[in-house]
Amino acid sequence: MESIFQHFRKEEQPFIEKVNSWVKEVEDTYAPKLTEFLDPRQRFITESIVRNSDLTMTASGGFPNSERERVLIYPDYYTPTVDDFQISLYQVHYPQKFVTMKHSQLLGSLLSVGIDRSRFGDIRLHEEAVQFAVSTEVSEYIHVNFTQVGKVKVSVTPVMRIEDILEIQEEWTEEIHIISSLRIDTVVASLTNSSRAKASSLIKGEKVKVNWAMIDQQAFEVEEADVLSIRGYGRYKILSIEGRTRKDKIRVMIGALV
Repeated sequence: MESIFQHFRKEEQPFIEKVNSWVKEVEDTYAPKLTEFLDPRQRFITESIVRNSDLTMTASGGFPNSERERVLIYPDYYTPTVDDFQISLYQVHYPQKFVTMKHSQLLGSLLSVGIDRSRFGDIRLHEEAVQFAVSTEVSEYIHVNFTQVGKVKVSVTPVMRIEDILEIQEEWTEEIHIISSLRIDTVVASLTNSSRAKASSLIKGEKVKVNWAMIDQQAFEVEEADVLSIRGYGRYKILSIEGRTRKDKIRVMIGALV
């Protein structure tokens, strides 16, 4: 266990233990295990652990190119199907002429009905269409209880046809950054082409998130598969950490959402 922990952050240890328990459960029962929705970093950790076993994993988020996905861990005899992931997609209906729906408003209202974030996948907004993914286990509860976003009355209906699913093509550009360390202030300074002082002010101003969690520690270090959001600048992915230069700088491949 210690050898696994040393490759990840200390605060990720509880999640690593959870993944290990999933792997043990599948090995003991020889039956598939379905997780809740995981973010890219959590899936990276899960894959790192699963690939050191005799098991296999597959992920799905309901939408094409989902950011948050459920993972199925299974023995080699098993062949997964779409139904195994137990994901329901819903369309949100609201007075479009008078209201502009925002991602943060929709997520906050979904959480306010008492369902944990891990039960929800992606929320997609395109022009006036709004859809979200949710675990089928709680979909009926959401269908009945999710009736309001802020002060706006809404209703939801299942997305039944594949052709009705919102397919948003995200474009990412890849770029190598040469940085002195993996500290969040150093990375933010490089991404925003600004000074460490400016990066620190962004962090202290609660404008930087890593894997959807606010980061207020300048010494926090990024890892592979982390997703960074910098308010006013955009969203980024740590695609790979590619070693050091001759001057002992770190080469990092970073994807930027166009």
